[in-house]
Amino acid sequence: QVQLVESGGGLVQPGGSLRLSCAASGIIFSDYTMGWYRQAPGKQRELVATFTSGGNTNYADSVKGRFTISRDNAKNTVYLQMNSLKPEHTAVYLCNANSRYVLSPNGYYWGQGTHVTVSS
Repeated sequence: QVQLVESGGGLVQPGGSLRLSCAASGIIFSDYTMGWYRQAPGKQRELVATFTSGGNTNYADSVKGRFTISRDNAKNTVYLQMNSLKPEHTAVYLCNANSRYVLSPNGYYWGQGTHVTVSS
């Protein structure tokens, strides 16, 4: 019954902004580290940012100062604010949930992704 549903992706011009959302259900949201990953065409999936259940945030070096991850535990939702977007940010962005108490692969979930295309 676990579901992670991403939204907010789309086409944006270079320099523009998008805010991605990931709504989770079927989990005790506050017990999970939430993360955003991306996979560009022809490349491996990579970490973008995480927001741990303990309140810590982590970012890939490539997006520090540009992207901001946040979460609203009351809404079971994690967000990724993306500013100053560049064409190289084009990818499928995926939401991840990782349980604080259950080791992977159990307690480890993925959404289906939302497409972000940065192009003029």
